[in-house]
Amino acid sequence: MSSSTEVCSFCGRHSGKDVFLVSSGVESNVYICNFCIEQAASIWRSEIENNKKKAIMALNKDLLLKKPTEIKGFLDEYVIGQEATKKVLSVAVYNHYKRLLQERDEHEVEIQKSNIVMVGQTGTGKTLMARTIAQMLNVPLAIVDATVFTEAGYVGEDVESILTRLLQAADYDVDRAERGIVFIDEIDKIARKGDNPSITRDVSGEGVQHALLKLLEGSIVNVPPKGGRKHPDQKYIEVNTEHILFIAGGAFDGIEQIIAKRMNRQAVGYNTSKETRVDDKNLLQYVTHKDLKDFGLIPEIIGRLPVLTYMNPLDKETLRMILTEPKNAIIKQYIKLFGMDDISLSFEEDALNFIVEKALEYKLGARGLRSLCESILTDAMFSLPGTGEKSLVVTRAYAQDKLTKSGFTQHLLSA
Repeated sequence: MSSSTEVCSFCGRHSGKDVFLVSSGVESNVYICNFCIEQAASIWRSEIENNKKKAIMALNKDLLLKKPTEIKGFLDEYVIGQEATKKVLSVAVYNHYKRLLQERDEHEVEIQKSNIVMVGQTGTGKTLMARTIAQMLNVPLAIVDATVFTEAGYVGEDVESILTRLLQAADYDVDRAERGIVFIDEIDKIARKGDNPSITRDVSGEGVQHALLKLLEGSIVNVPPKGGRKHPDQKYIEVNTEHILFIAGGAFDGIEQIIAKRMNRQAVGYNTSKETRVDDKNLLQYVTHKDLKDFGLIPEIIGRLPVLTYMNPLDKETLRMILTEPKNAIIKQYIKLFGMDDISLSFEEDALNFIVEKALEYKLGARGLRSLCESILTDAMFSLPGTGEKSLVVTRAYAQDKLTKSGFTQHLLSA
């Protein structure tokens, strides 16, 4: 019990009915009263809040946000075609980060985030879009494959490991990670296996979709620093997903049939406009959230991915442009690689057309262009350095010969 002679060492208040003194425990004659404790706590909370605001202001300075037209212009340098998707992505990304940059006011309208889902065939540029936007904004990006995840308690990775990879991309700077972008690839592979209830749990499909809900919605998640499974003795990092932009992408193989079925149903009846024409070669442009639901995504996850866009299939002209025109074009990369060995590399127009024809023939998309170039140029990259050769001209005959010898065609046919 404190005696009446004891006084607070900070404000001089005497111990009394409303004044409670606490001893330091080290010096028996040093005390602090409840009023000084409350004041110190208030100062401490205010200081923490100010430090948070300073940290956010510093992050805002690092964030290189541009107007939607400028974002699309930057995408144009790296991605050929896909005009509709670029426009949708530019607006969605601009609105998301504009929302983060606004000053908080309790009385103002709170703007909810809009996550994005992209539907498109493999090799059409979904991942490239996300990577290019993250590069432009100077924010951390995590690219994850949805197929490795399972429901908690089963063999596989927990969905929280998505955030572990984002933390790693941000060098474990939590504030920076909380303003990053997560690209979830192969989202279609976790679709519900069927509408019929099954005795066995769908742990890698619908179970993963349910586990993803809290991440997409915006909540504080306990993340294991090194990924993997959680266990009780492990220390966690708290990550708030409210400001993380999630972009989901998938090929959704077979969704064209669902779209066609819906379009055919709409085409029956007296209200059908005769002027409405359906482009059978590119049904993905008509995709709706209902089609995603019919494909196997649960309504809850569709609701958390409100922005839906599609990727056009790559035609011959687009693939030809992808080879040479973007800032980071495949042919430019190989020319630079050979240039490091003082070898001048050039391609005849007919050789480039041959590469495009093969990519179309095997339905490999833009990724296939690199595979084909690698198969054609591997022998030259192996033998030419150190020989004194100063130039290599790739003709159609040369490309055809190297592709045949590499076994590329046989490998694809057997796959």
